[in-house]
Amino acid sequence: MKAIEELSVLVTGGGSGLGEGIARYYIERGAKVTICGRRMAPINELSEQLGARCRGIQADITVEEDRQRIVKEAVEHAGHLDVLVSNAGNMVRGNIDTLKASDLKDIFDSNVIAGMLLSGLCKPELSKNGGAIIFIGSIHTRRAFPGASAYAATKGALETLTRVLAAELGEDGIRVNCVVPGAVPTEIYQRAGLMSDEESRERLNGLAGSHALGRIGTSQEIAEAVDYLARGEWTTGAILDVDGGLGLGLTRD
Repeated sequence: MKAIEELSVLVTGGGSGLGEGIARYYIERGAKVTICGRRMAPINELSEQLGARCRGIQADITVEEDRQRIVKEAVEHAGHLDVLVSNAGNMVRGNIDTLKASDLKDIFDSNVIAGMLLSGLCKPELSKNGGAIIFIGSIHTRRAFPGASAYAATKGALETLTRVLAAELGEDGIRVNCVVPGAVPTEIYQRAGLMSDEESRERLNGLAGSHALGRIGTSQEIAEAVDYLARGEWTTGAILDVDGGLGLGLTRD
């Protein structure tokens, strides 16, 4: 297993939520991290907080020129690239009879297609050192939440993509895995539901009793799982649930 301080990690959607937690985890342990996101303010703020081992890039992963620039800068930052954490994504809420074709195209572009194309761009670098790709899935593939069909469909696609790419890229020495988080505070739910921080936290805490372990999770707990999959040399094609038991379908009074 590679030493964590030797890693060069690229985290998309790295300015907040799970992406921020993953970036912090690696920086605190000595790795070099490149983060990217559409919004300049959180990317700049976080990269300044994390210091010289973190490089922040304002970029949109749905744009080809931006994807190319992200990979180039990640390699320049550390001299190599070991891990792609494909975390960036959006959420669309709406019942099936209200969804628009443009909404579906947009969410598949950001949640699935962009990550696929970015993985292809990272392949030459990742193949040099036995690198890894980790997709971030969702509990929405385990529990059916009405109004979230579009988001759940994209996350289901990522799980299938994980297995196919694991088979395809194994001969290049690249491992491909997916983490499926339970309820963890992220901005994506706030933006999709037009909720305040307090409202989002209250809604998430309301799910605590549906977890077998009785609480919601943290971004660090997801980062720990990501790191195992990033460095576990004989693990590929894995879909790892890190959900506190939310996917078990428990209900408590």
